[in-house]
Parts: sequence; C-alpha cells; structure tokens
Amino acid sequence: MSLGPMELVLILGIALLLFGPSRLPGLGKSMGDAIRGFKKGIDGEDEKEAARQEQLRESASETTAQKESIKNKTEI
Repeated sequence: MSLGPMELVLILGIALLLFGPSRLPGLGKSMGDAIRGFKKGIDGEDEKEAARQEQLRESASETTAQKESIKNKTEI
C-alpha cells in the first residue's frame, strides 16, 4: 500500500488545519533535525565528534602548558 498524490494532499491539508500555516515550517525543521540526529546516532557520528572534541581539548591544554612553561622560563 503506497501513498498517492491525493492522499499526500489530504494529509498536508489536515496538518495545515491542525498546526496552522505559521507553525508548519518550524514543525518540518524540527522533524528534519530529529531525523538527522537519529541517523548520526546510528552511524556513530556522535562518538566520532566526541573523540574529535577531546583531541582538540588535549591539544589546547598542551599549548597552554607550553605557554606557561615559556612564561615561567622568561620570568626567571
């Protein structure tokens, strides 16, 4: 059983009546964001992003430690 053009028009008309024309774009955007987040969760993108963020934090802390070391050496 597939949805034809008339069924889609009917579903969109009912959605328009329920949510109103001003809220439909926001509803579509939030559904798109939810689907993207779900796909990222399945693919493990969140884990990759977390690992990348951790690497950035480590390199930033190393840079800060190097600057502190240089600052301490110049003060002596």
